[in-house]
Amino acid sequence: MPCPHYDIVIIKRSEDLSAVASAAYQSGERLFSEYDQEQKYYGHKGEVVHKEIMLPPHAPPEYADRNTLWNSAESVERRWDSQLARRIILAIPRELPPERYADLLRDYCREFFVSKGMIADVAIHDKGDGNPHAHILLTLRAMDEKGKWRPKSRKVYDLDENGKRIRLASGRWKSHKEDTVDWNDQKYAEIWRQGWADTANRYLEAAGRIERLDLRSYERQGIDKIPTVHVGAAASHMEKKGIQTNIGNLNRDIKAANSLMQSIRQMVRHLKGWLSDLQEKKAALMEALEQEKEPTLQELLFRYINLRQEERTGWAAKGQLKGSVADFNKVTEAIRFLQEKEITTVENLDVHLDEVSRKATSIRADMKKKEKRTGAIDTILSHIEKHETNKGIYKEYAAIGWKRKKEKFAEAHREELDAFFAARRFFKVHESELPYNRDELRSEQSQLAKERDAGQEELAAIQSEVKVLRNVRNWINAVLPPDQRREAPEPGKKASVTQKLNWKIEGIKQREELRQEQPRQQKKQDIEH
Repeated sequence: MPCPHYDIVIIKRSEDLSAVASAAYQSGERLFSEYDQEQKYYGHKGEVVHKEIMLPPHAPPEYADRNTLWNSAESVERRWDSQLARRIILAIPRELPPERYADLLRDYCREFFVSKGMIADVAIHDKGDGNPHAHILLTLRAMDEKGKWRPKSRKVYDLDENGKRIRLASGRWKSHKEDTVDWNDQKYAEIWRQGWADTANRYLEAAGRIERLDLRSYERQGIDKIPTVHVGAAASHMEKKGIQTNIGNLNRDIKAANSLMQSIRQMVRHLKGWLSDLQEKKAALMEALEQEKEPTLQELLFRYINLRQEERTGWAAKGQLKGSVADFNKVTEAIRFLQEKEITTVENLDVHLDEVSRKATSIRADMKKKEKRTGAIDTILSHIEKHETNKGIYKEYAAIGWKRKKEKFAEAHREELDAFFAARRFFKVHESELPYNRDELRSEQSQLAKERDAGQEELAAIQSEVKVLRNVRNWINAVLPPDQRREAPEPGKKASVTQKLNWKIEGIKQREELRQEQPRQQKKQDIEH
């Protein structure tokens, strides 16, 4: 289960967000916000299957009440741009039994948050649609031994080399601020993500499941594979209705290309292993086949046709003819392919497989660039659409002069304003690319889709070629002497215990025959002398 959802967000007052509102949303409860004197309620009670507040030892017991906790947390934040809480949304492995969800979340929060002094408000949502997930709302301020909120930072005076304060030209002492806790340090995002994977994996193992979480990116895992693009709520809703979207089509293309590439790599790897085995036993193979010169692949394939004919001895004439024609057609097609590629020996085939692997890797690398650009264009177009659609709502919001009325309007149109502000932030980050031309972007996206399709066709053609070579391997394997034969497992499968045992038995037999043959050869030489 690579890269499951794990999202960390800071609840900020500057973005018209509220810790009380967030707690009401995830818990499904009606909560009253003392800051704006409004009740917060968002429904979906049936979706919330578990909720609890986890307190560190020194926290006041009254904070076990959700309304008291988050109004208290907000009351000490006086600034208009205060950070109010940290929210984590994470996917729960659906391979676990539902009755273990709460224990899993409890163990995770206790180890990584509550033990450090944070209060964790936890809620588990599960509609029964295969997407169980959890919301974790965390306090940002530490508490002292009496349960009072501590300041987020403190003033620290800068000192010179003699350990004395430094006076500025203004007459003030030079100073800087230091955080009282390091919870906002960026390193914790990685620690918390890895901690969730480790905790969930312990539960999966205890449940007897073989699946494991890995929240690292494909690149950091060393997997030559591009991840699918995040599908937003609107596109996801359309996809569920059977309406295809650009982002949905892109993800389907990415999955298909990844699957093709994985199939090619597996088949090439198994063929290379088989060839390496053949090359090591080349001398013994030539002796077993009673040939002074290494047989070509084509000669071995014709031996296969003869072997198949011998196996059909005793069949009815019609059956023999039908089988012979079928074998001849498929083998001659393979021989024609080998001739076109100038593959006659094991060494030629080995070189060809290297070329195939390089070609497939090059095609996939080019496709990845196109997939990445397609995803970027879709993001741009999405933000343009959101900006245009919600511009009127924002103008109406900006024109309101009364604070309470403005906050009430923002609460009623939170979704539209959030989308508008997100688009505006995106344009600010990508200011150098402005202005965007929608027609040009759609045209580029359409061209990229055609180029991706062409790359997909090239990979499919390579896969077909490698399948022919896999058939060649199987046919040649059939004519090799038992002690030279090695049944390679199918791509994606390990050799069975029976296969490994057979290889070991064949090796023992071969060594025993060789041991018995040596005295006979020595006796023959003595008589001749």
